[in-house]
Amino acid sequence: MRVLARIEVALLNQRGHLFPWSPVCLAIGIGLYFGLTFEPDQQFYYGVAASGLFAIWACRRLPVAWAPLAIGGALVAAGFLLAGTRAHMVAEPVLQWRYYGPVEGRIVALDRSASDALRVTLDGVRIGDVPKDRRPQRIRLSLHGGSTSLEPGQRIMTTAYLSPPQGPVEPGGFDFRRHAWFQKLGAVGYTRVPVLTVAPASMGQRGVQITAWRMAISQRVRSILPGEVGGFAAAVTTGDRSGMGQNTLGALRMSNLAHLLAISGLHMGLLTGFVFVACRIGFSAVPVLALRLPVRKLAAVCALIAATIYLVLSGGNVATERAYVMVSVMFGAVLIDRRAISLRAVAVAAIIVLFLRPESLLSPGFQMSFAATTALVAIFGGLRDFGRIPGPKWLRPVGGVLLSSAIAGLATAPVGAAHFNTMAHYGLLANMLAVPVMGTIVVPAAVVAALLAPFGLEVVALWVMGLGLRWIIVVADWISGLSGAQGFVVSPPDYVLPVIALGALWLILWRGSARWVGTVPIIGALLLWGQGNRPEVLIAESGGLVGVMTETGRALSKQRGSGFVATVWLENDGDRADQSKAASRWPSGIDKVQRYLLNDKELVHLTGKRAAQEFSECSSDQIVVSAVPVSLNGDCKIFDPDSLLKTGSLALSQGEIRTSAQVTGHRLWSPVQRDGH
Repeated sequence: MRVLARIEVALLNQRGHLFPWSPVCLAIGIGLYFGLTFEPDQQFYYGVAASGLFAIWACRRLPVAWAPLAIGGALVAAGFLLAGTRAHMVAEPVLQWRYYGPVEGRIVALDRSASDALRVTLDGVRIGDVPKDRRPQRIRLSLHGGSTSLEPGQRIMTTAYLSPPQGPVEPGGFDFRRHAWFQKLGAVGYTRVPVLTVAPASMGQRGVQITAWRMAISQRVRSILPGEVGGFAAAVTTGDRSGMGQNTLGALRMSNLAHLLAISGLHMGLLTGFVFVACRIGFSAVPVLALRLPVRKLAAVCALIAATIYLVLSGGNVATERAYVMVSVMFGAVLIDRRAISLRAVAVAAIIVLFLRPESLLSPGFQMSFAATTALVAIFGGLRDFGRIPGPKWLRPVGGVLLSSAIAGLATAPVGAAHFNTMAHYGLLANMLAVPVMGTIVVPAAVVAALLAPFGLEVVALWVMGLGLRWIIVVADWISGLSGAQGFVVSPPDYVLPVIALGALWLILWRGSARWVGTVPIIGALLLWGQGNRPEVLIAESGGLVGVMTETGRALSKQRGSGFVATVWLENDGDRADQSKAASRWPSGIDKVQRYLLNDKELVHLTGKRAAQEFSECSSDQIVVSAVPVSLNGDCKIFDPDSLLKTGSLALSQGEIRTSAQVTGHRLWSPVQRDGH
């Protein structure tokens, strides 16, 4: 009873500070939905809804101190239901077989793939004689052949290779199939033949019209600022990255400046902050307005209008929508005379984002954005209560930039390392040199250019903007060229990031000395991260690649082919080698039939049809992996495309086989076996 009394007192002391826990509870419910290995049926949803209603009923009858726990339970149930509802709302047909043939559709988006190929997203798709009820509504194609000038709204046709969205390249890895489900992508592929225009651009939908405007603005910017600078300018103004080369993108990533490309919180904050300050100063300079109107609120309205225009022009991706919600909450607080920057405002923004797109919880963009924002608001809120940033007055602006960069970098480092397996060792230095230029030169010049564009006078402002962007590219090239600029980190176990997040949230949101308990799960998770063991053997879903862990790192069975899979495996190992170097580690060298002694078993990889034809018999002490269907004499374990279609990618550790199908389970986005294809 004494323990319960202490808990009750602790809960009472939190009253007035519990609202920021609301999105945390929603996120737990969403995470529980995505963590299931089966798709809930109708009765399951009824049970979750009933438990949420019971929690709401219970909170009215529990003592005041305990009622928040019931509310938290109701929010967890609400998060689960939100995620399930969203998953069913976005349901569209998904291609269930590999396809080669004619493809026709309307362009709704243009971007570039990781291989730097132009990529188009099509809707209104026609695929050979595939019936409408099995035809994807959207597909994405990488264009490796010639094509005419493409623009949104055009209806095009080509001959393409299509396949269903790929599952995890290893059990427990990133599930692109789930990601594609929420983007309504039913197939992905490529073409090596020219793309033909069937019909000229026809807007038809508001989204396509906006995309056409964006592309027109992007082309205008790139015509004034050619080369990489122009591509960078287009990326930060309209979200169009098609003009940027892989070398520049790689340098920005290695120097931890890639966040300057994504139109997210930094860009939206700098833009709206500049507009707010400029409008407030401008209105205050007019006595009639300053004396009769609420200048601060008028400036907030102008900043909101600017944010809305920027949201539309940028394409309205998830990161931009999230940033728009956050600045809207901030300036909304100004309009109702509340504190603009607070943990409550961050919580409201998180609730709105999770309500609109619950699947964004799993994205690194959401996690990094709210990690940085929550940490910055908490630390600077404490400094505000303290009075000011310590140090001489003339050094405070520099100290503020340095401190904010350090806080944001520290808060996002675990998320970035877990998702991307890299750490930029000189990222703080790069941000110190680049972010102030972004805020003082690039963004103000972009705003001025937008105001002058209707009069055809944007050239000078864009030239100034180009100077700032050129400096950022120079910084990225210099930092990325330094010795040891980038470190590689092994992927953590699945539970590490959630445990770190909950510990950090406890540390920030809890009031009282018990908040320091949050450091325990953070430290524990970081220690367990380093203890994680990578699988001894990895087998690709296609059977086309095998990777075995050796003393010198993972050895791959092929020098070329399955390049994406190879890259992800090596990144997850924290290995900086490329596929060719990893293939040179294979003990027996590269051959049609690859062999590797694995404890008491021999692993055999058949890399093609000829190898499969020559290898006709096997024994019980062999594991055979083949890139083509095989039928062997013997009682060996066989993994070929037919069996891997059911299991997905495989991981072998200490004699235990783990499949992607076991980890992901049967969900809405899981492949469906059909007869006939």
